[in-house]
Formats: sequence, structure tokens, C-alpha cells
Amino acid sequence: MKKLVFFILICAVLTSCASKFSRVLKSKDNEYKYKMAENYYAQKRYSYATQLFDELFPYVKGTPRFEDMHYKNAFAYYYMKDYLNAENLFKSYVDNFPGSPRAEECEYMRAYSFFKQSPKVELDQTPTSKTMGLMQAFINMHPGSAKAKDAAALIDLCRAKLEEKDFKSAELYYNLGYYKAASIVFEILIDDYPDSEKTDFYKSLSIKSYYKYAELSIIDKQEERFEKVLAEITDFNERFPHSKYFKEVNSLKAPSEHTIKYIKDLKDEQAKTATQR
Repeated sequence: MKKLVFFILICAVLTSCASKFSRVLKSKDNEYKYKMAENYYAQKRYSYATQLFDELFPYVKGTPRFEDMHYKNAFAYYYMKDYLNAENLFKSYVDNFPGSPRAEECEYMRAYSFFKQSPKVELDQTPTSKTMGLMQAFINMHPGSAKAKDAAALIDLCRAKLEEKDFKSAELYYNLGYYKAASIVFEILIDDYPDSEKTDFYKSLSIKSYYKYAELSIIDKQEERFEKVLAEITDFNERFPHSKYFKEVNSLKAPSEHTIKYIKDLKDEQAKTATQR
């Protein structure tokens, strides 16, 4: 019974609030609307505040109030997690008020709004890439900013996310049996992320992929392709002598050498047979 009464009271309060806001919205008094928009923002009732701010933009544009309202409207959308509109408003603020003391903060918040739009690894990472570009631009423009360190950390997070997405693409090629493509994409990973802690891991997977590609090739192509496997193993050993994948990579050496020897012996035998004829 108490829960029912509480629910009825909540519904009554919400209905009353909505009714009051409806009257504010319909009012022809822009000064009254402006005052209520400020009140709603102060009370963190951002949905109401943004509706009034948006409506009042033409009214306050060109007045001393415009900058502050623009700033608050951008943050209101941000607090509502409407990051797309927030990003647009932060950008618009910087474009309109480049000399404002708040411009630096809004530059950062524009980039951060893109970061908040960054989706799961499996999805398109355009917002992630955009975040990196904007955060780097922020650091370049404001190297002494208190936010420069945060911006650099976010760039690292975004780079790690892009690296993980690229790795998953290479892994998918491998799992589907497209071993040549997998080998190439793992090598691209190494080139694109040279400072990654996983470089030796990617290299090992590239070699493993190419080994499987060579293994499945027609016999006329196997010698050349297993020779490449051996060359890549040598490169791996020189670059990563202490890698935890050292033993796994080198386990492919003996079977590669054995196959090459077998093919050479087969060619010699075929040559002898041809000569005898």
C-alpha cells in the first residue's frame, strides 16, 4: 500500500512539473523563459534547460548573455549524454568565442565528446580516430594546459583500441583460413604500432600464418614459401631473442627445412629420371 501511495505521489509531482514546464514553454515572455532556463540548469534539469536554451538562441544572440548560455547549453547536452549535440555546441562555442577564457576547456570537451561516442571495438572506429586527431591538436595548441596530460592518456587509450580492432581483423583472417592475408595484416600491425608491447606476438602469428599458407600451397610453390618462413624465423630470432614466443616460432624451423629438403630431393630424382630417358 505504501509503495502504491509513493508511486501515485511521484506521478503527481512529475505531472505537475511537466505541466509547469509546458506553461513556461508556451510563454511569450523571453525574459521569463531565460530566467527559468537558468533555474532548470542550476537544478540539473538539463532536458528542460536545453529546450529553453535552444529556443532562446535567436533572442540572446549578439548580447552579453549569449556566450554564457552557449557554454551552459553545451554542457547540458553533455550531462544528458547527448554527445553528438554536445560536440557540435562545444565546437560552435570555440568558433564564436575563440578568445574566451573558456575556449580551451571547450576545445578539450569537444574532443572528449568524440571519445564518449567511441563504440565497441567491433564497430566502426571513426569517432576514436577523430578523438585522437582532436586531442593531438589540443596538445599542440595548449602544451602547457592542465588537460594536456589527460589528452595524451586518451590518445593512448584510443590507439590501443584501434590496435585491438586491427588485431581482431587479422585474427579473423587466420580463423577463416586466409593465411596469406592474415600474415600480411599481422605485418601491417607491426608497422602501424611499432611501439606496441605485442610486436613479438604479432610477428609470431605472421610467421605461423605464412607457414600454414606454405603448407597448403601446391608443391611447385612450397620451396620458395618455406624459404620465406625460414628467413622470417631468422629475423624474429634477431629482433626478439628473449621473446616468450621464441620456442614456438622456432618449432616451425625443422619441418620447414625438412619440406625444403624433400622437395629438392624430389627435383633431383626427377632430373635423374629425365636424364636416363
